[in-house]
Amino acid sequence: MPPSAPPRVPQGERTRAMRARLLDATVECLVERGFAGTSTTLVSERAGVSRGAQLHHFPTKNALVVAAVEHLTEVRGAELAAAARALPAGERRTRAVLQVLADHFTSPVFTAALELWVAARTDATLLEAVAPLEQRVGRETHRLTVELLGADESREGVRELVQGTLDLVRGLGLAATITDDTRRRGRILDEWAVVLDAALRDDREEPA
Repeated sequence: MPPSAPPRVPQGERTRAMRARLLDATVECLVERGFAGTSTTLVSERAGVSRGAQLHHFPTKNALVVAAVEHLTEVRGAELAAAARALPAGERRTRAVLQVLADHFTSPVFTAALELWVAARTDATLLEAVAPLEQRVGRETHRLTVELLGADESREGVRELVQGTLDLVRGLGLAATITDDTRRRGRILDEWAVVLDAALRDDREEPA
């Protein structure tokens, strides 16, 4: 008897897989070539997807790159949450939280998002798409940081301290796109962990 044909993959599953390849290829191009060097043709070639199929799902470059960064931001958010669950308790927790954040802001998806920020500065259409995404990501990262640090934002100045922490780590991530400053970043985070521990100590003390 002739061998039976392999089971046919459902159309919806094939479409999801194709979109995922396009989105992954877009982020890779953004990281390697920047926004200006990323084209829909290059992305479709790297993803192994026909131009017609790519244009059907993402008719413009802006639509493609925004969808790609949103997709990987969600993936990175899940990874960030998983890393948070593995954080240690005790005196080294604050430094570990800062390391998780530092890894987040030195990841490829941050580099890709940075390319979009720069391009959106002079592209109103792209800015309209990117700004709400960045606001949502910013709110979620802030919420998670408050939770991980055990910070009480009802206390005066604590919210600003948490936001300052995120601004600091984001700035260190920005510096890392130009040169490898791992050692300097580590020393800065060591000292900032001491500052945070002193400022937030009251939040972590159990009531008598």
